[in-house]
Amino acid sequence: MKIVTIIGARPQFIKASVLSLEFSKDQSIQEIIIHTGQHFDHNMSQIFFEEMMIPTPKYNLGIQNLSHGAMTGRQLEELEKILLDEKPDFVLVYGDTNSTLAGALAAVKIHIPIIHVESGLRSFNRKMPEEINRLLTDHISSILFVPSKLSYNNLIKEGIDKKKIFNVGDIMFDSALYFSKKADCSSTILDKLGIKKKKYILTTIHRPENTDSSINLNNIFDALSSLDTQVIIPIHPRTKKKLFEYKCKIGKNIKLINPVGFFDMIILEKNASKIATDSGGIQKEAFFYGVPCITIREQTEWVELLDIGANILSGSNLNDLKQALTLDLQHFEPSNVYGLGNTANKIRKILKSL
Repeated sequence: MKIVTIIGARPQFIKASVLSLEFSKDQSIQEIIIHTGQHFDHNMSQIFFEEMMIPTPKYNLGIQNLSHGAMTGRQLEELEKILLDEKPDFVLVYGDTNSTLAGALAAVKIHIPIIHVESGLRSFNRKMPEEINRLLTDHISSILFVPSKLSYNNLIKEGIDKKKIFNVGDIMFDSALYFSKKADCSSTILDKLGIKKKKYILTTIHRPENTDSSINLNNIFDALSSLDTQVIIPIHPRTKKKLFEYKCKIGKNIKLINPVGFFDMIILEKNASKIATDSGGIQKEAFFYGVPCITIREQTEWVELLDIGANILSGSNLNDLKQALTLDLQHFEPSNVYGLGNTANKIRKILKSL
């Protein structure tokens, strides 16, 4: 079985690490990895491959720093050439990035079956590019691996054949379990930053609805600056640029740091008192490590986390943000809502059975 896996962004590197490792145990599966180059900074790309021991991509397209349409179009054009040459049995894509949609479109147009890992997520906000990417990818995929019962139900409601859908749990949970102990042994990030466990809030901001709005970004940093607690922010390159362009307030309690590697990020997440983020992946990582999360968005695709009290939505209104950030968030009970951490093994066995 020849599978071409298409990845391009940090969350996909994390998901691919454990599934690629599972594939490597089976001599009957040949995996070829294509990196679109969507995330290209060393601390957002190469270091993840090094730390997680992801096989070196056979192809790196180096396509980045373009608008959504231009990036997707360029990726589609280049991916089609490679797929015509490689002739795989399947194309495997993860999540909801431009790389995901480009890979799925390239495959479906030349009649290669698509495997979509992390199918069925819905924020029901079609202004989000990710929502469009995941909707379109789901509806042209041949095999849909969903992380939860809610995701399964979303696809059924949209008329997708249930024979194509497999509830296997969340591949990110596999990764959290596998790499957590490795991070404990190798990362010294807390000492380097001079911070103590459970004495800081970890924050990440990167979504265009926040970074491209002067009002929203100023509200976020005004709210963070008003806290008595130290705030650690691994700053996304685009966010950093906008931060200074909009002349946002950066309080003395805020420590901006460069993007960090995977193991350092795990340690920062595990040891935070709270996490405030607009990232989909980090919402789940917070849950896996038992850390309360404030999501600086109006909606989330991870509705299950709201239901069990692991996550709250704040939006970007200044007063709402301040209130959410100062809440005494209770630690929540563990839940197997996203499976038991054996998703990669389930995926491999299902693919072998088809």
